[in-house]
Amino acid sequence: MNAGIINLPKIEDIRGNLSFIEENKHIPFKIERAYWIYDVPGGEIRGGHAFMEQQELIVALSGSFDVIVDDGQKKQTFSLNRSYFGLYIPSGIWRQMQNFSTNSLALVLSSTHYNTDDYIYDYNKFLAYGRKNEK
Repeated sequence: MNAGIINLPKIEDIRGNLSFIEENKHIPFKIERAYWIYDVPGGEIRGGHAFMEQQELIVALSGSFDVIVDDGQKKQTFSLNRSYFGLYIPSGIWRQMQNFSTNSLALVLSSTHYNTDDYIYDYNKFLAYGRKNEK
């Protein structure tokens, strides 16, 4: 599966709307970890790495931000600004988050526990990793 937007369930109610995410149903992985990104100063960039194994779903719970995904051949920008859309990012994809609005809140659901050895921080190493795995 490629990186892309997943429409999450949205139950509309005059008292307020409700959305939810179920592992292995709305997203193609078991949730092992959840974390959130908030209070990002204007102009700052988050991410700038890829994972060898980890898959993610990113949801803008509040506010908006852009996620640039890069498979080593093509870059695509996704603007997240609705809490019923999630951006699925499979392993082996470079990602960067930017253009955070004031008071934005990003929820990230991860398929793995934190593992520093899973990160690729150097873009050239990421490109080499992708070429190696194409064979």
